[in-house]
Amino acid sequence: MYEQKRIPDYGVKIGRLNTGSLNAITDVAGVTVGHVTLSDQDIQTGVTAILPHQGNIFKEKLIAASHVINGFGKTIGTIQINELGTLETPIVLTNTASVGKAADALIADTMKQNPEIGRTTGTVNPAIGECNDMFLNDIHAQAVQKEHVLEALQHTAAEFEEGAVGAGRGMLCYSLKGGIGSASRLMDFDHGVYTMGVLVLTNFGMLSDLRVNGNPVGQELKQALLDSWEQKDKGSVMVIVATDLPVSERQLNRILKRSVTGLSRTGAIIGHGSGDIVLGFSTATKIPHDKPAQPLTIPTIHEEDIDTAFRAIGEATEEAVLNSLVTAEHVTGRNGNERPAFKDLLEQFSIKLT
Repeated sequence: MYEQKRIPDYGVKIGRLNTGSLNAITDVAGVTVGHVTLSDQDIQTGVTAILPHQGNIFKEKLIAASHVINGFGKTIGTIQINELGTLETPIVLTNTASVGKAADALIADTMKQNPEIGRTTGTVNPAIGECNDMFLNDIHAQAVQKEHVLEALQHTAAEFEEGAVGAGRGMLCYSLKGGIGSASRLMDFDHGVYTMGVLVLTNFGMLSDLRVNGNPVGQELKQALLDSWEQKDKGSVMVIVATDLPVSERQLNRILKRSVTGLSRTGAIIGHGSGDIVLGFSTATKIPHDKPAQPLTIPTIHEEDIDTAFRAIGEATEEAVLNSLVTAEHVTGRNGNERPAFKDLLEQFSIKLT
């Protein structure tokens, strides 16, 4: 993962389960991630794209679900996802004022690949998530354009940067610099080994609430900084979940709900102004857009297996949030507003995480 120093490199082990080889959402085979980062004085923003598989997603849809932890958000596409239980486009993350541009680009790209859309078949449901980066980014400028979204979609890979990149460029987390983070967990059953991958866009939390593996690091930092960096919790988080576990959309929705355990273990209280949205998919079954001659067969796990998935998503979400913090760099943006990097403060004040 670009040789960035991540939370395990600080000696912190989150949870019990093993990680995938990359310890990222892309440990789920076929999933790739791409960023476009815009960084120019008052403009500190960007786009992050997640491809659920490498084929035609509109033609080969995936079992999907979403869950609203707190609904102070402006996502696009979740109504149809929850009604039909499928995902038919990549997922694009950006800032709040750019969801329209992101949707325009994703719709256009999908129609280009599938010219029958709106002609001989129905329309397309783009999946867009957002957080508000107005503190560091001049959100009025609406700097994200269609070409930036298309570039992110066209340049994805299994290995990708975390921290202050892509949609995470202008985001804050626990009053420090936040952004993009990822992690994964392996789930071992009698019928096979499966992967749970999580990618987060973090923009939430108060410094004094921050905990690392139960260690109240935020309180220590707050005292060291003389309260100068703490802000009220009025941000958001997008949690994107990928798995190859064979599940129904109902089972997947139950799994997504447990991501809140990981958020909470880092100190999140799910504040009033925080839009906390979870969107997930399973690559285990592809649902054809065109009706086949025979009924579909969709394998699912037994309910007695689901606790392992509950543990996996909690652990991966917790670690992904922490990775978004420790990989982020110091950023100065709109009107000289700035947020320090967690990793720099740890070094400055000789704070140990274990």
